[in-house]
Amino acid sequence: MPDDMDIEDPAPRGTKRKADETAPVAAPRRIKALAQDVVNKIAAGEIIVAPVHALKELIENAVDAGSTALEVVVKDGGLKLLQITDNGHGIDKEDLAILCERFTTSKLKAFEDLTSIGTYGFRGEALASISHIAHLSVTTRTKESSCAWRAHYADGKLVSPKPGQSAGPKPIAGRPGTQITVEDLFFNVPSRRRAFRSPSEEYAKILELVGKYAVHCSGVSFSCKKQGDSTIGVSVPIAAGTVDRIRQVHGSSVANELVNFKAENERWGFKCEGWISNANYHAKRTTLLLFINHRAVESVAIKKAIEQTYATFLPKGGHPFIYLSLDIDPQRVDVNVHPTKREVHFLNEDEIIAIVCDEIRDSLGKVDTSRSFMTQSLLTNPKVPLATPIKPTIPGTPTAADNTTDRSTLRSVPNTITKKPYENNLVRTDASSRKITSMLQPHPSKDGNADHDVDDMEYEYTSKKITVCGLTSVKDLRAEVRDAMHNELTDIISTHTYVGIVDEQKRIAAIQGGVKLFLVDYGMLCNEYFYQVGLTDFGNFGSIRFNPPLALHDLLKVAADLEKNNAGDTADEVDWDEVVEAVLGQLISRRELLAEYFSMEISVEGELCSLPLLIKGYTPSLAKLPQFLLRLGPRVDWDREKGCFHSFLRELASFYVPECLPLPPPTSSSENGAQKVTEEDPDIALRRKTIRRAIEYVIFPACKARLVATRGMLKGVMEVANLKGLYRVFERC
Repeated sequence: MPDDMDIEDPAPRGTKRKADETAPVAAPRRIKALAQDVVNKIAAGEIIVAPVHALKELIENAVDAGSTALEVVVKDGGLKLLQITDNGHGIDKEDLAILCERFTTSKLKAFEDLTSIGTYGFRGEALASISHIAHLSVTTRTKESSCAWRAHYADGKLVSPKPGQSAGPKPIAGRPGTQITVEDLFFNVPSRRRAFRSPSEEYAKILELVGKYAVHCSGVSFSCKKQGDSTIGVSVPIAAGTVDRIRQVHGSSVANELVNFKAENERWGFKCEGWISNANYHAKRTTLLLFINHRAVESVAIKKAIEQTYATFLPKGGHPFIYLSLDIDPQRVDVNVHPTKREVHFLNEDEIIAIVCDEIRDSLGKVDTSRSFMTQSLLTNPKVPLATPIKPTIPGTPTAADNTTDRSTLRSVPNTITKKPYENNLVRTDASSRKITSMLQPHPSKDGNADHDVDDMEYEYTSKKITVCGLTSVKDLRAEVRDAMHNELTDIISTHTYVGIVDEQKRIAAIQGGVKLFLVDYGMLCNEYFYQVGLTDFGNFGSIRFNPPLALHDLLKVAADLEKNNAGDTADEVDWDEVVEAVLGQLISRRELLAEYFSMEISVEGELCSLPLLIKGYTPSLAKLPQFLLRLGPRVDWDREKGCFHSFLRELASFYVPECLPLPPPTSSSENGAQKVTEEDPDIALRRKTIRRAIEYVIFPACKARLVATRGMLKGVMEVANLKGLYRVFERC
């Protein structure tokens, strides 16, 4: 290395570089007072976030003014027009000059008044905030005034409606009360206005808000509609009770399942009353109408506590409807914690919530004597209604439509009272009764064994430990099955009595459930059962071992030739040899996954050593094996975990479904009148015997024990007879 080359030592790691001493130092910024219009717009942005917040302030002011009728008109979700008309006390002409100035109110005089506030509004910022971000006009008339007065506002001050006119209020004809019109909301805040996605979404929020106050404010009528629209979004009459108001806003399905409850405690200084849904009603999300001291608020703690209370009464994924009105000592409530008054804080929150939840739990326990389920009729007759409510009723109890009824007075019927059922309600089958086939003489087989077991598989037990599946994808697939469960069909299958196979070609069997007879597509039933077995036993399958192993290439070649023959004229468009090689390579490359999760062992040389065993006592038709293997190539989503498991288990279930068999050979009469039976192919006859035995003694008992019937299976079940209906027919004979 030359001596004249200078090498600088590298800077130590973690040291800071020196600042450029030549750069000018910026002078510190001075603190200045914001311009008044900037202050007002910032304050308005905190109070009025969306049209629904502006309407909330206006509704509260109208109710505070003693109104008994409120009419709301909306255009473009409230962005173009938001108008509310009431019949309250009105506003004096002398007060119109300072109506829209900040912190002008008739509710407070001193800060201490907040501890005893009993009205909706109190800060005097609503109209002021609206006037800074919209064109605001007020038309009002008091009972003592001989005419109404109209005033226009901008930036908190009176302005003239047209150039050259005075800014003072103008006398006009009008009825007692106040009409506030808000036009072009956020016209001077373009970024806020562009943030709204659609007028329909804002209108839906407005309807929800009006519905809340319509339910709570008894003695006040509400109506809300779009400008120029003949239909009314919300309409509640003045004389409607609480339950009728809920029916008008949220529908009869909720109102018919309501329970009234009350609770109070002097120590914590509160009273509450509400209407809650019973165990017969549940929705996809919780509806909570919460009012604290008659102000609509939100509380995450109260909502979560009530949902946990309902968890023991509702099915998984079901949520309740709750209307709750809390009256708490004003001295215990801090109302001034949120700009839009959306939240409040109060003392002893945990204790009050616990008392309310205990009362809800007791109220639900008193009336939860029975549950009603909506069940779909299994008849194909279009005249039969699609949904029939099944709900046991107690004679003499009041109906759900009577909003004056205290539903907590309902009591369950004592279990000691028994009533003899009518004959047409008796179930004619008994699973333990003797069958007629047991009275027939068995046909001796060739080996002399009359009760030959057609399942000749040898079972070998191993010491393999059960693996607990923690894969999220499998848990999601199991949850999807539970969500698709049909309660009545599951109950029918779990309590059915097997009758027999009706048609092996169409795969139809007959079962009896209660006093009804059903025809079941056992192909569809088996498909769903084996798919659910694949989910529940995931990673813990037994195995059907082949000795010697089968060559995958030969099996795939058989399936390809069969597909080629079925393709007809389009067969030459596909290179079937290439298809066989592609599927073979796919299966060999995935052999570790198949062996770990599905007990399907494939050697490196391409030999099939084993298949998953889903149920003992039944072996799927090996004639379907080549086609099953070929379908694993294009039909399985190998790239996504959840899609792979779902599609593979569906194909495996389809492979396990019993195959369609031709109808038994007919009997013919000979010339001398004797019955002549055409001989059937021995292999088909043996397979028919195997399937019949497996369906009656293996598959249907297994479905009875563990199948979750889904809504998709309804199209595979048809009711063909009802003992009650047949009894009426015989009664007339």
